[in-house]
Amino acid sequence: MKLGARMFKTGLAVAIALYFAGLIGFPSSVFAGFAAVFAIQPSVYQSFKITFKQLYGNFIGVLTGILLAYTLGNEAVVVGLAVVIVIVICRFLKFEKSAVSIALVAVISVMETTSMEIFHFGIVRFSSLMLGILSAFIVNLVFIPPKYESTLFEHIKELTLEIIQWLRVTIRHLSDDPSLKKEMQELNRKLIRMDELYLLFSEERIYLSKNKLSRIRKLVIFRQLIKVSHVSFSLLRTIHTVDNRTNMIPVDIRTKLVQEIDFVVHRHEHMLLSFTGKIKPYDKTHDSQSNISNFVDALLNLYQENESDYLIFLPLATKLIKYDHELNHLQALLSSYDKFHANEKVKIISKRDLD
Repeated sequence: MKLGARMFKTGLAVAIALYFAGLIGFPSSVFAGFAAVFAIQPSVYQSFKITFKQLYGNFIGVLTGILLAYTLGNEAVVVGLAVVIVIVICRFLKFEKSAVSIALVAVISVMETTSMEIFHFGIVRFSSLMLGILSAFIVNLVFIPPKYESTLFEHIKELTLEIIQWLRVTIRHLSDDPSLKKEMQELNRKLIRMDELYLLFSEERIYLSKNKLSRIRKLVIFRQLIKVSHVSFSLLRTIHTVDNRTNMIPVDIRTKLVQEIDFVVHRHEHMLLSFTGKIKPYDKTHDSQSNISNFVDALLNLYQENESDYLIFLPLATKLIKYDHELNHLQALLSSYDKFHANEKVKIISKRDLD
């Protein structure tokens, strides 16, 4: 198990919240720690975005707890009713899960049995939870700010190379079917995680105007890299679907299929690595080695001669054309980026665990 930056930030936020809660003299300072756990966020932007909702959730929970405890008491049934009311309010206001969690902690903590006057007790609980929220906000803002650019690219690179490896193996009928099915499930999970990382990266703010144009171009390139990864995975799934029936295709067309897929995955791999500046940019003169249109025409001819047998292979031709098209778009974007930002390659650092 890896110890990531977010784990350390959570522990630090809890420690700060508990320390100051004890210093101030809050009763049951543990609630400040609970709030800090729920309030920690994966990025500075998310912290700015959600902190106010968490404070509103704290206020709603405390206010609901005070009103119901004052009018109906704090029996278990009343506490349950208060929880339902808070959830309904938070869902109506479209609060995030962390804000809802803090609201629930607030309402339950206020309605516990106490000898203190209910309004005073409510203010103490509100202050304790607010301390935990603010502790998490400060930690998010100051300590170990995430570097999503490097993390995202490392994720894209590793995932893309895995997909390319399986494409090369599967098209040659060397893959084990159960293993490939299991691996495809894992690849799909990584694709979802890649999309989440891109969202976090796109939310990072740039404060120096000189870096904004380069940042915008990188966002476009990362978006296209992700799109190409999705397309390559879709091609892999299609190949897996028709793998057991490719023997129906004549040998010369089958050979051409292997050659064309080898060619597109090589282009993809080359473009990915060239973006880091480790290898030379892709040379378009190599494109003359491929002729996907001839391969697609051959498949269409087979389909026209015998529709029932070869209909299953048409999606394969479509996915291969789309893969090649998206790679052409990626090549254009990379060439444009190299032209204007040749000295600003992606910085590869040791990957952080952001889960």
